Amino acid sequence: MSASNDPDMQGGGVADGAQAEQVSSAQRIKRALANGKSERISKNTSNAIMLGVFRVAAAITTLVLIAIIAYVVINGLPHISLDFIFGWPEGVNAEGGIWPTIVSTVYVTALAMLICTPIAVLAAVYLAEYAKQGRLVNIIRYAADTLASVPSIVMGLFGYALFVEAMGLGLSMFSAAMALALLMLPIIMRTTEEAIRAVPRYIRWGAYGLGATKWQVVSRIVLPSAFGRIATGIVLGIGRAIGETAVVLYTMGQAINMPISPLDSGRPMTVHLYLLANDGINMNAAYGTALLLMAIILAFNLFARWLSRKSK
Repeated sequence: MSASNDPDMQGGGVADGAQAEQVSSAQRIKRALANGKSERISKNTSNAIMLGVFRVAAAITTLVLIAIIAYVVINGLPHISLDFIFGWPEGVNAEGGIWPTIVSTVYVTALAMLICTPIAVLAAVYLAEYAKQGRLVNIIRYAADTLASVPSIVMGLFGYALFVEAMGLGLSMFSAAMALALLMLPIIMRTTEEAIRAVPRYIRWGAYGLGATKWQVVSRIVLPSAFGRIATGIVLGIGRAIGETAVVLYTMGQAINMPISPLDSGRPMTVHLYLLANDGINMNAAYGTALLLMAIILAFNLFARWLSRKSK
């Protein structure tokens, strides 16, 4: 039997290769440390200084978040009541409650999720499991990352030009949901792809060894194993959609009514808050709306963290 076909020889070769790679990595690390600039202060002092810098940066970030939350809570909590939550706006939208805006927000977000999630998950499965890794796949990933960085005002104008004008859907829940789905798509797709890639390879190999097909492995093993992280990405995308203003302002309109059909118009909480604060109509209602909106987004983020921990 030749050495190339001997399993023991092959195993030894793999082990020698791994050991050689470890030695090479250790040599590169030693070389990088040796070629570095000579330190004017001791290692312990520089480590303590940088640790202090990191702690100060973390403290500043936390204090800014606490300050924003405290400001909104202090100004908005006195105006929160059942009448405010479940009532309807009165007069020139300066008094009364915000119940239609809450329904519009939940309606358009749920519709956007139903449109975006299947497309994003299927695209992620294709990129992670079926596509041949190369330049085309890298271009698709780059396009998704670029789409995630597009300003919401640009996406709102694009949604208005395409869905409202070109497709003739008008200012409606469906137009806004389609535009929001474009914002959610890269978040859910990239998160789902990373979740699928995080599933250990040996699980796939075991399934293939038992005679499972590619689709059976993906649908019955990979996706259930990655469900927790996929759900986290979906929740984060929903949180992004709830907090958007420009997109829904250009595609849904500002009408105060209870939407029934997807072709009905409406006014989400973000637009209602913007109009109240920008025109100075009723700052008390603006702070109350901001507090409820912040509570909804915070609840989605906490739910995403809970799903992430549960999946681990």
